[in-house]
Formats: sequence, structure tokens, C-alpha cells
Amino acid sequence: MTRNAALAEPLLREPLVHEARSGGVFTLTMARAPVNALDDALVDALEAALDAACADSSITVLHLRSDCRVFCAGADLALMAQSIATPQGLDRMLALVRRLQRLAARLESAPLVTLAEIGGAALGGGLELALACDLRIAAHEAKVGLPEAGLGLLAAAGGTQRLTLLVGPGVARRLILGAEVLDGAAAERLGLVQWSVPRAELPGAARALAARIAQLPRDALAAGKQCIAAALDPLSDGFAQEIAHTDHLYRQAATRERVAAFLARSAR
Repeated sequence: MTRNAALAEPLLREPLVHEARSGGVFTLTMARAPVNALDDALVDALEAALDAACADSSITVLHLRSDCRVFCAGADLALMAQSIATPQGLDRMLALVRRLQRLAARLESAPLVTLAEIGGAALGGGLELALACDLRIAAHEAKVGLPEAGLGLLAAAGGTQRLTLLVGPGVARRLILGAEVLDGAAAERLGLVQWSVPRAELPGAARALAARIAQLPRDALAAGKQCIAAALDPLSDGFAQEIAHTDHLYRQAATRERVAAFLARSAR
């Protein structure tokens, strides 16, 4: 091995995501400098981290964030350049988009509360990742949008579907068909994110939010997520799901202990 190769080898081993666990919160920090461009390697890392979080019964909240100046700027531009050159490249790009759809669907249905901390730009596939999360908190100064129409493309990793369900068809048409990019404060006003704070306050606010939610029982939160999803699915009977989940929760010893403790406090 040459000296240059030896020096380069540690750089190749730098993780694309950093994982940390604390008090029921699994913090997943994307670290593919400079802009967390989405490619197969980053998707692999995100999927592996999601597997680890879901498998750990002590985890209630998955907190997705970035250590780059942006949250995620979408698909890797170098990969896109290669992909438009040949039919085989286009097939590779479509395969990545399908993978991004599956990753977003897994985030959406995970038995955890998922929180996206958006400190910088979340564009295209980056916003699609955030839209798949249950909760989004953004810096006032962040930039969010689905600008694919400007390239003659489409937000195809679930963006057109989730954005429409989230903000309604009128606002979705404005943002998607107009390729409009918003700051975090405007995104909160339109309902794309639930909270917006100054950038300097964002990390602390996101940590506090994740820690607060992590104090709640994971099973109850997972049941709530499934019932909310049922409300959006015309083929699901959400009322029946409420009864089924309530039956399941009441049969858990931990739930009965919480209810008993609440009743004892109320009787004082």
C-alpha cells in the first residue's frame, strides 16, 4: 500500500451517519459532506440505522438531523450526471428513486416517533425524507421545497403524495407546480413543518422536543401513528383500529400501572 493510499483509507471509513442513544432517543446525524447528497451508500446507512432503532425496544424517538450546513440537498448530482448519459444510467437512477420511496415508507410506518431537525436546505429528496417523518422542526433560515419541475423532473420519492396529504392540493400545486422554495417560517405557516425557530435555537429545541416525547410509552405512540394513518386511508376502518389498539394497550401491565398511578394522583 502506498503512503497516499494509507492516508486516504481512513477517510473512506468515515461513517455517513452517526448514531447516538440517550434516554429513549436515537439520534441519527447524516454526515455525508458537503450536502448529504443521496446515493446508495447513504441510503444503506440510513436503512441500517433505522433497523437498529426499530429493533431497540428502549427507543421511542428517532431524531434525524445533519452535521452539514444543509439538512439534505437531494439526489447526488454526480450520479444524476452519469445517469442521464446512458439508458443503463437511467435504470440505476430509477432504482435509487425506488429505494428512496421504500426508505420513506419505512420511516413513515416505523413504530417510533420520527423527528426531522431541518437546520439548512431540505430540497427535493431531502424534503421527501423529512416529509416521511412524523414531526418536523425547522430553522427560520432553512430552505425547503420540491424544485424538481425546474429540471423537468418530479418529486418521485413520495413527495407529491405526502405533500398533498399534508397541506392539501391547493398548496401542493403552488409548491410543486411552481417549484417554489420556502424559508422555515413560511413552511410553518403553510403546515409543511410544525415548528420553526431561529437557527441558533434549533438544536436545543429539537433535543428538548425529542426528550419530551421519549417519556411517553412507545406502544401507545405506535398505536396512535397507525390510527392516524388509517384516518388518511379510505380503505381502512380507523374506528375499528382504535378499539383494537385500545384492547391491546389495556392488556399491557405497564399501561394498567400508568392508569392506576394517574387515578391515585387524581384521588388525592
